[in-house]
Amino acid sequence: MLTSTSLTPFHLAIQVRNLEEARDFYGVKMGLPEGRSSEHWIDFNLLGHQLVVHVNPSLGPNGKVSQIGNHVDGHGVPVPHFGVVLEIEQWEALAEQVKGFVDFVIEPYVRFKGQPGEQATMFFLDPSGNALEFKAFRDIEKSLFAK
Repeated sequence: MLTSTSLTPFHLAIQVRNLEEARDFYGVKMGLPEGRSSEHWIDFNLLGHQLVVHVNPSLGPNGKVSQIGNHVDGHGVPVPHFGVVLEIEQWEALAEQVKGFVDFVIEPYVRFKGQPGEQATMFFLDPSGNALEFKAFRDIEKSLFAK
């Protein structure tokens, strides 16, 4: 059974259309430290987790990763997506940081207000169309898996 009380780093590999574009977005604009790389992939440190971008030439120079929208709390949540749960102060700072270079799919807001699982959330896309969600809970211990 894959349950634990201690968190361990995840490893996520995603496809991008161009490595230099991904390096600019994740490394320069998002400020993620770069790890190992080759001419086909780059490792980034996403808050202690390993995010690896792999070039997919079939996307072409203007291509986007395909996705659908799933209705959640009145919004079309992009699927697939990935992200990280942040402390509320980190989430607020990130929302301000990215406003200068992303178009939000879902603007920063508080979802499920007054209900179990209340959370601050935002969604945006990287240049290749990968959807990212960053969320935060005021009380993560009570809210992360609240029903």
